[in-house]
Amino acid sequence: MQPDVTSPVDDPAPARDRLLLAAAQLLDGGDRSFSTRAICDLAGVTAPTLYHHFGSKQGLIDAVIHHGFTQYVSSAGSPELSDDPLRDLRDGWDRHVAFGLEHPNFYALLYGNVEPGRPCAITGPATDMLVRLLDEAARRGLLRVPPAEAAAQILAANVGVTLSLITQPGQGRDTRLSVRVRDAILGSVLATTSQTPQAGPDDRPRASPAIALLAALDRDPSGLTPGELALMRELLFRIRD
Repeated sequence: MQPDVTSPVDDPAPARDRLLLAAAQLLDGGDRSFSTRAICDLAGVTAPTLYHHFGSKQGLIDAVIHHGFTQYVSSAGSPELSDDPLRDLRDGWDRHVAFGLEHPNFYALLYGNVEPGRPCAITGPATDMLVRLLDEAARRGLLRVPPAEAAAQILAANVGVTLSLITQPGQGRDTRLSVRVRDAILGSVLATTSQTPQAGPDDRPRASPAIALLAALDRDPSGLTPGELALMRELLFRIRD
Protein backbone atom coordinates (compact mmCIF):
# COMPACT_ATOMS: atom_id res chain seq x y z
CA MET A 1 0.00 0.00 0.00
CA GLN A 2 1.44 3.35 -1.02
CA PRO A 3 0.83 6.18 1.47
CA ASP A 4 -0.80 9.33 0.21
CA VAL A 5 0.57 12.82 0.70
CA THR A 6 -1.12 13.23 4.08
CA SER A 7 0.03 9.92 5.54
CA PRO A 8 2.25 9.55 8.62
CA VAL A 9 5.18 8.35 6.49
CA ASP A 10 5.76 11.99 5.51
CA ASP A 11 5.84 13.02 9.17
CA PRO A 12 9.32 13.50 10.65
CA ALA A 13 7.96 12.59 14.11
CA PRO A 14 9.45 9.59 15.96
CA ALA A 15 8.45 6.15 14.69
CA ARG A 16 6.32 5.46 17.77
CA ASP A 17 4.19 8.55 17.18
CA ARG A 18 3.82 7.74 13.49
CA LEU A 19 2.64 4.24 14.35
CA LEU A 20 0.04 5.66 16.77
CA LEU A 21 -1.17 8.10 14.12
CA ALA A 22 -1.35 5.43 11.43
CA ALA A 23 -3.35 3.05 13.62
CA ALA A 24 -5.63 5.90 14.72
CA GLN A 25 -6.36 6.79 11.10
CA LEU A 26 -7.23 3.20 10.26
CA LEU A 27 -9.39 2.79 13.37
CA ASP A 28 -11.12 6.11 12.82
CA GLY A 29 -12.04 4.92 9.35
CA GLY A 30 -13.89 1.99 10.89
CA ASP A 31 -11.36 -0.66 9.82
CA ARG A 32 -10.62 -3.08 12.67
CA SER A 33 -9.18 -5.90 10.56
CA PHE A 34 -6.17 -4.13 9.09
CA SER A 35 -2.90 -6.00 8.97
CA THR A 36 0.38 -5.26 10.68
CA ARG A 37 1.85 -4.60 7.24
CA ALA A 38 -0.84 -1.98 6.47
CA ILE A 39 0.01 -0.07 9.65
CA CYS A 40 3.75 -0.26 9.00
CA ASP A 41 3.40 0.83 5.39
CA LEU A 42 1.27 3.80 6.37
CA ALA A 43 3.68 4.79 9.13
CA GLY A 44 6.77 4.19 6.98
CA VAL A 45 8.38 1.72 9.39
CA THR A 46 9.14 -1.99 9.47
CA ALA A 47 7.35 -4.64 11.52
CA PRO A 48 10.26 -5.02 14.00
CA THR A 49 9.84 -1.33 14.84
CA LEU A 50 6.19 -1.90 15.73
CA TYR A 51 7.09 -4.91 17.88
CA HIS A 52 9.86 -2.96 19.58
CA HIS A 53 7.53 -0.17 20.69
CA PHE A 54 4.26 -2.04 21.30
CA GLY A 55 4.98 -5.76 21.38
CA SER A 56 2.19 -6.63 18.94
CA LYS A 57 -0.50 -5.13 16.73
CA GLN A 58 -2.98 -5.44 19.62
CA GLY A 59 -0.54 -3.62 21.88
CA LEU A 60 -0.50 -0.75 19.41
CA ILE A 61 -4.30 -0.71 19.19
CA ASP A 62 -4.58 -0.68 22.99
CA ALA A 63 -2.15 2.25 23.12
CA VAL A 64 -4.22 4.19 20.57
CA ILE A 65 -7.42 3.57 22.49
CA HIS A 66 -5.79 4.55 25.77
CA HIS A 67 -4.44 7.76 24.23
CA GLY A 68 -7.84 8.64 22.79
CA PHE A 69 -9.66 8.13 26.07
CA THR A 70 -6.97 9.98 27.99
CA GLN A 71 -7.82 13.04 25.91
CA TYR A 72 -11.40 12.79 27.18
CA VAL A 73 -10.36 12.34 30.82
CA SER A 74 -7.87 15.22 30.61
CA SER A 75 -10.44 17.57 29.10
CA ALA A 76 -13.10 16.60 31.62
CA GLY A 77 -11.66 18.97 34.17
CA SER A 78 -11.41 18.59 37.92
CA PRO A 79 -13.73 16.14 39.66
CA GLU A 80 -14.19 18.59 42.53
CA LEU A 81 -17.80 19.37 43.34
CA SER A 82 -18.91 22.91 42.67
CA ASP A 83 -21.75 24.74 44.36
CA ASP A 84 -24.08 23.09 41.84
CA PRO A 85 -23.52 19.30 42.01
CA LEU A 86 -26.42 18.61 39.68
CA ARG A 87 -24.72 20.71 37.01
CA ASP A 88 -21.44 18.86 37.60
CA LEU A 89 -23.09 15.49 37.06
CA ARG A 90 -25.03 16.70 34.03
CA ASP A 91 -21.89 18.17 32.47
CA GLY A 92 -19.99 14.94 33.07
CA TRP A 93 -22.77 12.93 31.42
CA ASP A 94 -22.88 15.28 28.43
CA ARG A 95 -19.07 15.16 28.00
CA HIS A 96 -19.21 11.36 27.98
CA VAL A 97 -21.88 11.29 25.26
CA ALA A 98 -20.10 13.97 23.22
CA PHE A 99 -16.84 12.03 23.33
CA GLY A 100 -18.59 8.88 22.10
CA LEU A 101 -20.29 10.67 19.21
CA GLU A 102 -17.09 12.48 18.24
CA HIS A 103 -14.99 9.29 18.36
CA PRO A 104 -17.49 6.48 17.65
CA ASN A 105 -14.92 3.88 16.63
CA PHE A 106 -12.75 4.53 19.66
CA TYR A 107 -15.83 4.38 21.86
CA ALA A 108 -17.06 1.13 20.33
CA LEU A 109 -13.66 -0.43 20.98
CA LEU A 110 -13.71 0.82 24.58
CA TYR A 111 -17.18 -0.32 25.54
CA GLY A 112 -18.18 -2.74 22.80
CA ASN A 113 -15.41 -5.32 23.20
CA VAL A 114 -15.81 -6.40 26.81
CA GLU A 115 -14.56 -9.50 28.58
CA PRO A 116 -16.83 -11.22 31.12
CA GLY A 117 -15.79 -10.44 34.67
CA ARG A 118 -12.99 -8.08 33.66
CA PRO A 119 -13.46 -4.32 34.16
CA CYS A 120 -11.95 -2.07 31.51
CA ALA A 121 -8.66 -0.70 32.83
CA ILE A 122 -8.57 2.04 30.19
CA THR A 123 -11.84 3.66 31.32
CA GLY A 124 -10.97 3.31 34.99
CA PRO A 125 -9.81 6.94 35.49
CA ALA A 126 -13.12 8.34 34.24
CA THR A 127 -15.04 5.97 36.51
CA ASP A 128 -12.86 6.99 39.46
CA MET A 129 -13.64 10.65 38.76
CA LEU A 130 -17.36 9.90 38.88
CA VAL A 131 -17.07 8.01 42.17
CA ARG A 132 -15.08 10.85 43.78
CA LEU A 133 -17.70 13.34 42.65
CA LEU A 134 -20.47 11.19 44.13
CA ASP A 135 -18.51 10.68 47.36
CA GLU A 136 -18.51 14.42 47.87
CA ALA A 137 -22.19 14.60 46.99
CA ALA A 138 -22.87 11.93 49.62
CA ARG A 139 -20.98 13.89 52.27
CA ARG A 140 -23.27 16.83 51.50
CA GLY A 141 -26.35 14.67 51.99
CA LEU A 142 -27.32 14.75 48.32
CA LEU A 143 -27.51 11.02 47.54
CA ARG A 144 -30.35 8.60 48.20
CA VAL A 145 -28.15 5.56 47.39
CA PRO A 146 -24.47 4.79 48.21
CA PRO A 147 -21.90 6.44 45.90
CA ALA A 148 -20.70 3.15 44.35
CA GLU A 149 -24.28 2.13 43.54
CA ALA A 150 -25.04 5.57 42.10
CA ALA A 151 -21.90 5.47 39.96
CA ALA A 152 -22.79 2.02 38.61
CA GLN A 153 -26.29 3.16 37.65
CA ILE A 154 -25.12 6.39 36.04
CA LEU A 155 -22.31 4.73 34.08
CA ALA A 156 -24.51 1.89 32.82
CA ALA A 157 -27.11 4.37 31.56
CA ASN A 158 -24.50 6.75 30.14
CA VAL A 159 -22.76 4.03 28.14
CA GLY A 160 -26.05 2.55 26.95
CA VAL A 161 -27.33 5.88 25.69
CA THR A 162 -24.06 6.69 23.94
CA LEU A 163 -23.89 3.34 22.14
CA SER A 164 -27.54 3.71 21.14
CA LEU A 165 -26.96 7.20 19.70
CA ILE A 166 -23.87 6.02 17.82
CA THR A 167 -25.99 3.45 15.97
CA GLN A 168 -28.56 6.06 14.88
CA PRO A 169 -28.12 7.84 11.54
CA GLY A 170 -26.70 11.32 12.00
CA GLN A 171 -29.67 13.23 10.56
CA GLY A 172 -32.22 11.08 12.40
CA ARG A 173 -30.38 11.00 15.72
CA ASP A 174 -32.64 11.64 18.71
CA THR A 175 -30.45 14.06 20.65
CA ARG A 176 -33.11 14.50 23.33
CA LEU A 177 -32.80 10.84 24.28
CA SER A 178 -29.62 11.54 26.22
CA VAL A 179 -31.23 14.42 28.13
CA ARG A 180 -34.30 12.38 29.07
CA VAL A 181 -32.30 9.40 30.31
CA ARG A 182 -29.80 11.65 32.08
CA ASP A 183 -32.45 13.49 34.05
CA ALA A 184 -34.27 10.25 34.89
CA ILE A 185 -31.19 8.47 36.23
CA LEU A 186 -29.97 11.49 38.20
CA GLY A 187 -33.43 11.89 39.68
CA SER A 188 -33.30 8.27 40.85
CA VAL A 189 -29.97 8.57 42.72
CA LEU A 190 -30.04 12.15 44.03
CA ALA A 191 -31.96 13.17 47.11
CA THR A 192 -34.91 15.35 46.12
CA THR A 193 -34.14 19.06 46.29
CA SER A 194 -35.53 22.12 44.61
CA GLN A 195 -33.03 21.44 41.79
CA THR A 196 -33.60 17.74 41.20
CA PRO A 197 -36.50 16.00 39.44
CA GLN A 198 -39.02 14.19 41.61
CA ALA A 199 -38.18 10.49 41.64
CA GLY A 200 -41.39 9.09 43.08
CA PRO A 201 -43.11 8.69 46.45
CA ASP A 202 -40.29 6.64 48.02
CA ASP A 203 -37.85 9.43 48.77
CA ARG A 204 -36.29 7.55 51.72
CA PRO A 205 -35.72 10.73 53.80
CA ARG A 206 -33.55 8.87 56.35
CA ALA A 207 -31.24 7.38 53.73
CA SER A 208 -29.43 10.54 52.66
CA PRO A 209 -28.21 11.57 56.16
CA ALA A 210 -27.08 8.00 56.83
CA ILE A 211 -25.17 7.88 53.52
CA ALA A 212 -23.60 11.25 54.33
CA LEU A 213 -22.39 9.99 57.73
CA LEU A 214 -21.01 6.80 56.18
CA ALA A 215 -19.08 8.83 53.64
CA ALA A 216 -17.72 11.07 56.42
CA LEU A 217 -16.60 8.01 58.41
CA ASP A 218 -14.86 6.61 55.35
CA ARG A 219 -12.91 9.85 54.97
CA ASP A 220 -12.03 10.43 58.64
CA PRO A 221 -12.84 7.80 61.31
CA SER A 222 -10.53 9.45 63.88
CA GLY A 223 -11.74 9.49 67.47
CA LEU A 224 -13.57 6.15 67.22
CA THR A 225 -12.24 2.80 68.34
CA PRO A 226 -12.50 -0.11 65.86
CA GLY A 227 -15.44 -1.47 67.85
CA GLU A 228 -17.24 1.87 67.91
CA LEU A 229 -16.61 2.34 64.20
CA ALA A 230 -18.02 -1.11 63.40
CA LEU A 231 -21.12 -0.47 65.52
CA MET A 232 -21.67 2.96 64.00
CA ARG A 233 -21.36 1.60 60.48
CA GLU A 234 -23.77 -1.27 61.21
CA LEU A 235 -26.39 1.13 62.57
CA LEU A 236 -25.98 3.50 59.62
CA PHE A 237 -26.27 0.65 57.12
CA ARG A 238 -29.56 -0.38 58.74
CA ILE A 239 -30.89 3.17 58.64
CA ARG A 240 -29.74 3.59 55.04
CA ASP A 241 -31.40 0.37 53.85
